[in-house]
Amino acid sequence: MSLIPTVQARETVVLLHGLARSSGSMDRIGQRLEEAGYRVVNLSYPSTDFPVEELAVMVHEQVLRETPEAERIHFVTHSMGGILVRYIQANWPLQNLGRVVMLSPPNQGSEVVDKLGGFGLYQKINGPAGRQLGTDPATSIPLQLGAVDFELGIITGDRSINWILSSLIPGKDDGKVSIERARIQGMTAFKVVHATHPLIMYKKSVIADILSFLKSGTFND
Repeated sequence: MSLIPTVQARETVVLLHGLARSSGSMDRIGQRLEEAGYRVVNLSYPSTDFPVEELAVMVHEQVLRETPEAERIHFVTHSMGGILVRYIQANWPLQNLGRVVMLSPPNQGSEVVDKLGGFGLYQKINGPAGRQLGTDPATSIPLQLGAVDFELGIITGDRSINWILSSLIPGKDDGKVSIERARIQGMTAFKVVHATHPLIMYKKSVIADILSFLKSGTFND
């Protein structure tokens, strides 16, 4: 007999990895969410092959295809995955959207893109979407999307394993995004943890915070 609460069994959590990553980077979160009773859809998308606008179309179509009977659809995202959710909600809003947790999102862009986006190696690694995540209002997709109007919890880090990239970012950062630029108007909760940009999704306390926010709309103390 299953002891999983039926309310959670009726809910789906969509996981979205970040730029130049794969769905495998979200596996640990997915496993813990399934143990908690959620249905999990860990999506993979070609993050380095297309601009944000086209990636959002692909992800939106996948979400609709994979969640036809979901009463509520939550999202847990890493980095650019959060920007895709914002783009989807700005253009084709999901009426059954639940809560969203973003890990290390470049919600106001990243200075790393400003400094390195014009170099060939950066473009080869990160593709066209990578150049759209800067802080120039004329070219930054995150800055063009504006405030959010859904329940959003943001967790970002203050540790870096790349001092070169950190030297390009004003203030405290996680090696890719500053703490301040992870924020966005309309967010529900915000938390800074001792984690780096590429590894934040593996931290046990972060996964516990994700579960807390999906359940109650708040992070753990």
